Amino acid sequence: MANLVSVEHATLALGTTLVLDDVSLGVSSGTRIGIVGRNGGGKSTLLKVLAGRLPVDDGRVAHTGGLTVGMLSQDDTLDPTHTVREAVLGGLDEHEWAGDARVRDVLDGLLGGVAATNVGGLDAIVGPMSGGERRRLALAALLVADPDLLMLDEPTNHLDVEGVAWLARHLSTRRTRADSALVTITHDRWFLDAVATDTWEVVDGTVNAYEGGYAAFVLAKAERSRVAAVTEERRNNLLRKELAWLRRGAPARTSKPRFRIEAANQLIENEPPPRDDVSLMRFATTRLGKDVIDLEDASVRLGDKQILDDVTWRLGPGDRIGIVGVNGAGKSTLLRVVTGDLPLDAGRRKQGKTVAMAFLSQEVRELERFADWRVIEAIEDVKKFTMLGGKEVSASSLAKQLGFTGQRQQTRVASLSGGERRRLQLLRLLMAEPNVLLLDEPTNDLDIETLQSLEDVLDGWAGTLLVVSHDRYLLERMCDQQIALLGDGRLRELPGGVEQYLELYAAQQAARSRGPGNPATPTGPVTHDGGGGSAYSAAEVREARKEMGRLERQIARLESEQTRLHDDMVARATDASAVRELDIRLREVVDQREELEMAWLEAAEIAD
Repeated sequence: MANLVSVEHATLALGTTLVLDDVSLGVSSGTRIGIVGRNGGGKSTLLKVLAGRLPVDDGRVAHTGGLTVGMLSQDDTLDPTHTVREAVLGGLDEHEWAGDARVRDVLDGLLGGVAATNVGGLDAIVGPMSGGERRRLALAALLVADPDLLMLDEPTNHLDVEGVAWLARHLSTRRTRADSALVTITHDRWFLDAVATDTWEVVDGTVNAYEGGYAAFVLAKAERSRVAAVTEERRNNLLRKELAWLRRGAPARTSKPRFRIEAANQLIENEPPPRDDVSLMRFATTRLGKDVIDLEDASVRLGDKQILDDVTWRLGPGDRIGIVGVNGAGKSTLLRVVTGDLPLDAGRRKQGKTVAMAFLSQEVRELERFADWRVIEAIEDVKKFTMLGGKEVSASSLAKQLGFTGQRQQTRVASLSGGERRRLQLLRLLMAEPNVLLLDEPTNDLDIETLQSLEDVLDGWAGTLLVVSHDRYLLERMCDQQIALLGDGRLRELPGGVEQYLELYAAQQAARSRGPGNPATPTGPVTHDGGGGSAYSAAEVREARKEMGRLERQIARLESEQTRLHDDMVARATDASAVRELDIRLREVVDQREELEMAWLEAAEIAD
């Protein structure tokens, strides 16, 4: 592999902050590097240094001869007078780009096809477009240009779930030139795992390099922390909890990243599951009773869009549900229906007598009246103490959990960044002790470390949780079930998680391309009582449930054998020959388990 960019002993200070402190690293051809770190820690600055757009104070940055570099920054650099054709395709003649499968894939994935229907067509003017549309155009232009070194700063911003999945696939399969490389900043952990061959963590002026994507990064960082730790308290950290979840995913969560976990067994041997679901459910039932929110034969229409069409959906105490769907399908509208802010056109909404609801919207204007307040004052305005995980927690302690250190708690609200304002919103909601919590895109402006802290806090929160998000890692980490809106007025439960949603979405798009005579999915009313309506006969459903039981028993046996093999490998770690044999058997068991899990998902679709 050739070294495309070489950084030697680079030092860079911005004002009084030392962003890079004697950093040496390189970008090699064939690599895809994900950059992670706290907001304001220097990730974007490092990207500009690598691109040659920002000189260093000391040290050396060198590019290989003839290297072409393309960079997607968070600034809008498009010419507002250009058409989509000019902005994305530049001077390419139609026969050039139309005959290039890679360019057509970019247009299909980001702009709605070769006619760019999602942004008004190839002749639409850039100026009047929204920020999200312009960002898609800038990303599309870079991917069409296909530079040797592609540098992307938060490319998943403004992309929906299917857009993120497409981008990961494109970067992994379409950019396969041996002389090319990718460097991307991202807070999307699923995207990082799907794309990155290496992960760089920017922290305190240094850059720590790890092989692999997010899952491997968590494992390696947890191991570093374990080695450095001198007490059990140090070992009891969020990284080990995150790692425990990665290992212990339910059968339905087959889309979670898979990586060699043997080395982590001892590290998390005594780590409990991230959530005690039984205790939380019992506590939630005590707080909420049996009735939470019921929508019965509900219909809602906004303009010419049918958001809900004769839908029955019952939310129970302790339910943790993630909501995904195409843009404009009505995800945020559904949350407003649940809160009662948007009345039904038909049907009935019932709310339990003990429900105390809190709604985190995408707006932060509610904090404007606290502009001159200190952070801790804005939190204590709600309460000074709250109950979380069965324990009394002070406002200051909870604020610290979500990244507001003692000094930062004294900061004026007006001085907070977008991500900090988002955290403050959530803190105020949690201090009010709601038992039903609705989160609309809670990951906006949050870095990975803050997301881990948020998930940790909500692990101990007992209540009913609804989350709308394009972050599929967060959905599968925080929620026990997912539902989909595909724009046809129905709700569909997803036992296969986000991966199943992407399959449904692809089938819908394929059916639409075939014409109106071929609907993508069954139509008509749906009953959703903790499970979706079924298009199968009662006999087929019974048989599928039997099959699920049989498969679950087989999966449990394989899990036991997998645990035994792990223990044997640890016990015989010094016997290389024995470890190799055990590793071969372990891989066979893992493959068998994956096959059974896929069969379980197929049966679950029928039984649901």
